Amino acid sequence: MAQSASLAIVNAEVLAMDRSGTADAVAVADGRVLAVGSHDVAGVTGPRTTLIDARGGAVVPGINDAHLHFTAASMAAFGYVSVDAAAAPDWRAVEAVLDRAEPGADGWVRARGWDDVLIGPAAGQLLDVRPSVPVVAFDATGHQLAANREALRRAGLETTVANPAGGVVGRDQHGELTGLLQDGAMELLNRALPPIPRATLRDAMLSMQGRLHAQGITSLTEPGLGPAGAGLLDGSGSTDALQLLGDLALAGALTIRTTVLMLFAGTGGADAGAVRAGLACGLAGEYVDRGIDPALLRIAGVKVFADGIPRSGTAWMAEPYGDQCTRGSLVVVGRTEDERVEELASILRLIDAAGLQAGIHATGDAATETAVDALAKWTDPGRRHYIIHGAFDRPETLARMARHGIGYSTNPLIRHGAGDAMRHLLGEERFSRHQPLHSAAEAGIRFSLASDAPVASTDWRETVVAAVRRGTRTTSGVPDDPERIGGRRALAAMTADAAWQDHADDLKGRLIPGMAADLCMLSRPWPQDAAIEELLEAEIVLTLAGGRPVHERALL
Repeated sequence: MAQSASLAIVNAEVLAMDRSGTADAVAVADGRVLAVGSHDVAGVTGPRTTLIDARGGAVVPGINDAHLHFTAASMAAFGYVSVDAAAAPDWRAVEAVLDRAEPGADGWVRARGWDDVLIGPAAGQLLDVRPSVPVVAFDATGHQLAANREALRRAGLETTVANPAGGVVGRDQHGELTGLLQDGAMELLNRALPPIPRATLRDAMLSMQGRLHAQGITSLTEPGLGPAGAGLLDGSGSTDALQLLGDLALAGALTIRTTVLMLFAGTGGADAGAVRAGLACGLAGEYVDRGIDPALLRIAGVKVFADGIPRSGTAWMAEPYGDQCTRGSLVVVGRTEDERVEELASILRLIDAAGLQAGIHATGDAATETAVDALAKWTDPGRRHYIIHGAFDRPETLARMARHGIGYSTNPLIRHGAGDAMRHLLGEERFSRHQPLHSAAEAGIRFSLASDAPVASTDWRETVVAAVRRGTRTTSGVPDDPERIGGRRALAAMTADAAWQDHADDLKGRLIPGMAADLCMLSRPWPQDAAIEELLEAEIVLTLAGGRPVHERALL
């Protein structure tokens, strides 16, 4: 007797993300897709099957945000004082918000969200805020923070402090500290922050999980938890946060499939010794040793910072860029460029030899080229190592990535939000090549599109629109931009190709029989590329994770 479906969605536009194309119905049972297409679905529909009429709405695989700092995004959304443009449109408003903010139980005021593209650079504006209370405000990119004098005092930071490897300590014209710390310098203050209480982090994670499910997201990659968590974003991505995810999984509270990259060195001078010690400590087996289902939560590999970002002058480019005409450099240890290149290769060889995947942060074209060169020479293509963000000076680099099975994960919504500043820093010609999605697809690279939250919104619909339009805050994009991709290709990069990156393309990312019943139902059909903005008006009606509803619109 044929198995009966527990739930079936009919009168739908099912985008299976498979060669079979589009169908009109889908049925699930026991956490898996049971049938696709009205004929096959009718054959497995029984008296106990819950029937849902999609009324022509699109049904797509559950969205997989393949680069989402879950811990930091959770705290940014549900744990910190907001000083984003909506809450504080200028520095005076930021000061006012911080003046009113209640310190946490640890006595600190922690805020997040200021954006120097919108309100100007941090140049000492917060130094004298709340003189007796330590205040730290992280920016929207996660690569800068601004602190007051009391926070600097508690961190032991004085005028004599030097720029650490891969970091910048902000100073005024007299050499005095401004409270601005960029990239690797952020760790100087993050390490002085009291740990976030576990209960606070747990509540924030569960609230964030609910928000993601309401957006149709069923999987994510958390790119950087572990001993070097203090060197990334707000410093919340600690080993304790990694272990807390395991606790949530064992308690049945974790419902979003999560892939974790460990972090053994931040943006302040990665070295092979730290990675070797991290690999030897056994952290990679944390979830397996506790009996956690790897289809729900697994440690896949290691995050490696090759360079910083263009906005702080720490991206490594082949040619000078920005007002300072800098080229930046690799942010790994080494006295010379050659030594740093060899150190990066040593780090990648260690990760590969451990049977793990490397996700390499590289925002400059020289850093990207160097990482690709090392991966192509020294690593196993079966590991599916990948470049995060990426910048490409030569089309040959893309072709080489495809030949060696090197993936690519990037963030169109960041290009949209920071595009005007990047155009100024890089120049029009280099900016036009930034995020060459069409060229990557033509080369045969498996690439994923992701939010990089909390840097950008987790709303995947905005990412799809940004990939199709390739505009910025002030420009709508060029109609004949050769690097545009179609909406369905962008969707594939957030479902099927993101699953490939996760080594889970036999589990999720496509709506075909036998695959996990992770799906998202929209209130309207998938739009044509010419009207891709209509996607923003489509509501998320239903989200299934493993066949279980984790979000249902009240009307349903």
